[in-house]
Amino acid sequence: MAQTLRFEIVTPEKVIFSENVEIVSLPGTEGELGIYPGHAPLMIQIDAGEVTVMHRGENRYLAVGAGFVEITNRKVSVLTDMAQDADQIDEQKVEEARQNAERRLAEKLSPEEQTAAQLALTHSLAQLKVKRRRRR
Repeated sequence: MAQTLRFEIVTPEKVIFSENVEIVSLPGTEGELGIYPGHAPLMIQIDAGEVTVMHRGENRYLAVGAGFVEITNRKVSVLTDMAQDADQIDEQKVEEARQNAERRLAEKLSPEEQTAAQLALTHSLAQLKVKRRRRR
């Protein structure tokens, strides 16, 4: 049996993913980061984007928001404000959310509204990227 590490993605609402996996690939702020069992301990920030995990010999793809990752030699824990499996992304709804966020950003907004609209845009762009890449 191949060596594995525990991988989990946690949002404020719930645990999105928690399984033993063979490999994890994350969108670090400094570039893509590949993590294998036995990785050196590390804490990093991640950008919104695509997480790829090899789970039971098959790749799974998830869209994530910005967040933090704690890596040990046996576990990878992602703390993020948004995560969704590529298979569960409704492209039409996400495209509508992207358009709404872009319209809102064109308006005169308070700093809080500006931040919320920018976050909605970032989330929808990450989801669309993952969904459209997997469709090919």
